[in-house]
This record gives sequence, structure tokens and C-alpha cells, in this order.
Amino acid sequence: MTLIQILAILLTATALFSYVNHRFIRLPTTIGVMLISLVVSLVLLVAGKYTPDAPELAADMLRRIEFDDTLMHGLLSFLLFAGALHVNLDDLASHRAVIGTSALVGVMLSILIFGTTIHLVLGALGLPLNYAWCLLFGSIISPTDPIAVLGLLKTIRVPKALEVKIAGESLFNDGVGVVIFSLLLG
Repeated sequence: MTLIQILAILLTATALFSYVNHRFIRLPTTIGVMLISLVVSLVLLVAGKYTPDAPELAADMLRRIEFDDTLMHGLLSFLLFAGALHVNLDDLASHRAVIGTSALVGVMLSILIFGTTIHLVLGALGLPLNYAWCLLFGSIISPTDPIAVLGLLKTIRVPKALEVKIAGESLFNDGVGVVIFSLLLG
């Protein structure tokens, strides 16, 4: 499956889920789309139990996806671009010290806390996993989604200075996460 096909499927599913949320559920967009995605995923898991070929088809589809290309060169670029569109560069520059420090320290602490917790929990369950792999997974999931953060900030109407700091941190923590991911992977 090519990058364009994956993006087309994801964009179509997201648009459909967003419409269903807007029309029927009426939750904040990011929460509603995530909830619908979770429900659809659970339905697919249950349906897979009763369809003998489903696990093989899913595994074959996943094998054809180039994770590096899809995430690093596709999805991340669009997320960062969309998030950066809503930020005033002058406001961002006026809070650069707070934003840079919170992005760097926040992501590093999150990676350490999450990686250590996963390592300890899996070890206690008798499923030991190398600590470096736990940290690598932590570096993937620690950065926040700038679009989700910006959408929620607009909804709850926080003061402008706080909105700029949080929005800037959520944009830069993705970059920090990518750098730490690349260092750990190397």
C-alpha cells in the first residue's frame, strides 16, 4: 500500500468519523473522532474473530505499510503544518524560553517515566522487554498532538499567553520526540 493510498484512507475515515460526531454525538471533534475510531477498531476486532481470513488480510496489509515513510514523511509533516498555521510567530518568539524548556524537559521526562513504567510492568507480568525498546516506544507516544491541543484551547477559551505557550510546546515537542526517537533507534 502506498503512502498516498494510506493517506487517502485515513483522511476519508477521519472525515466520515468527524461528520458522524458532528451530526449525532456532538463531542469536541478530537474526542469524538477518537471515540468513534476506538469503537470501529473494537468492532473490527470482534468481526475478525468470526472471519477466518481477517487476521491474515490485516497482517498482509500491515506488512506492506512502510512505517518510516508513513509517519516521518507523511503524517507528521501534515500535523505540524496544520498546527503551525494557527500560531502567531511573534507571540511564539516572545515565549520561546518557556516553550523550548517545557518541550524539551516535558518530553524527556514523559519518555523516561513511560518507558520505565512499561519496562517494570512488563517485567512484573513475566514479559521482559529491553529498556531501550520501552524508551523508544515512549518517544513515539509522548509528544502531544498539536491539532488536538489547539482545538481544545479554542473551546475552553484560555488566556492568550497561556494558549501561546501550550500551543508552542505542543508543536515543538513533536520535533523533540522525533530527535529522541532517532537517537534511540540509532
